[in-house]
Amino acid sequence: MAKLSEKIGYGLGDMASSTFWKIFTAYLPFFYAQVFHLSLAATGTLMLVTRIWDAVSDPMMGIIADRTQTRWGKYRPYLLWMALPFAIAGVLLFTDPGLGETGKTIWAFATYILMMTVYTGINVPYGSMLGVMTEDSDEKTVFSSYRMFFAYGGSFIILAAWEPLVKWLGGLMGSSSAEAAYLSPSAWQMGMVLVGIYVAALFVLTFLMTREHILTAPKQTSVAGDLATLTHNGPWWILLAGVLCMNFFNAIRYAAIPFYFICVVAPDATLSFLSWEFAFYAGVFLAVGEVANMTGVACTPAITRLLGKKSTFLLSLVAIAVLCSGFYFIPATTEGYWLMLIVQVVFCILTGVISPLVWSMYADISDYAELKFKTASTGLIFSSSSMAQKFGGALGGAGVMWLLGAFGYDTTEGVTSQTPEAVQGIRYLMSFIPAAIALLSAAFILAYPLTTQRMREINAQLRRNS
Repeated sequence: MAKLSEKIGYGLGDMASSTFWKIFTAYLPFFYAQVFHLSLAATGTLMLVTRIWDAVSDPMMGIIADRTQTRWGKYRPYLLWMALPFAIAGVLLFTDPGLGETGKTIWAFATYILMMTVYTGINVPYGSMLGVMTEDSDEKTVFSSYRMFFAYGGSFIILAAWEPLVKWLGGLMGSSSAEAAYLSPSAWQMGMVLVGIYVAALFVLTFLMTREHILTAPKQTSVAGDLATLTHNGPWWILLAGVLCMNFFNAIRYAAIPFYFICVVAPDATLSFLSWEFAFYAGVFLAVGEVANMTGVACTPAITRLLGKKSTFLLSLVAIAVLCSGFYFIPATTEGYWLMLIVQVVFCILTGVISPLVWSMYADISDYAELKFKTASTGLIFSSSSMAQKFGGALGGAGVMWLLGAFGYDTTEGVTSQTPEAVQGIRYLMSFIPAAIALLSAAFILAYPLTTQRMREINAQLRRNS
């Protein structure tokens, strides 16, 4: 049985990672469009084209980590080595170098690729640690639950604080209005400096508080052999497709939220008991969702013991699709805003239930691979989850940018001065579009073969073989 301190330490790592990831997912498209002033078409292309590099870098990092041997273990040392580069890359991503249009485009491509490469360098080994911290399938779910609970805790802090922090920093730098303060490039950069220090410290704490308990010999199989076994791993392909779709619909919805609440809700909804300022509706909506995510994560072990991982995943996705579809019919009024918050709470409880399952199911696939192919390739398998997360995020971010352009969104206009067609398109991005992708994800999970009973058989066989 793992120590509580290790579970907490493992959770702190995803608190760090998720803090950056939620800013990228929710605010980077908005930053490029309204602060950095990169065209919608260029932003969409940037987010998609850079994924070609991720298709190489994520498996490469998994292969490297599987073959790493240090006194600290295979995967754990990367948390220490990459903590500072992770923070620096995040700051550069949200920096406006003051160049012309071509220079800005080159800068955006370079810093985005750098950030995603460093993210791979720390997050693939971090995720892979789950496979060597315990061999018990149920305890892997507990570790995953701690991981996601802390991840959503970190997300809550940053999403609740980001908009007020940027506006406050913008005001310190002399901006004359709330909108000008919020759209100040220097304020966004300085905000990321503060956040970067915070996330680097969290990763160092994770390194100090965790250990790798399952010691394995150096990899003897070739890289080509590992890749060949992965391509023949049916459960891996199915889960990869389901998780990719899940990350896709999450990314679309997150990227659309700042646009939705500034362009659709803020002009009509006024909450009289507080002084609600520019762009703050989205921050409250996102922060409330993170608390609900934490609730879902806390419930996951109990629910999966009752229903199993596959059934829990599948039912949650179907319910999410229904909620997303219903969101379209909520009016953009004061009363409607409160109903949006209620729907967000239920939606995020369900996504919170799903999140730990993903990592626990990848760990199960590693056990399946060890039995079937005689090689676990833990780092390589977990790197696919990082790849799915980034591909899904890229597809979502790119899709939102391209669809906004198709709907007639104009970055040269004020964020609250958009055409009815653009506003209607933003409403689709918050409802029917992510709902359809959630149902596609459910179709893949329905075909996933590693049920609770099957995993019991696999783990029993592995114990007999050891």
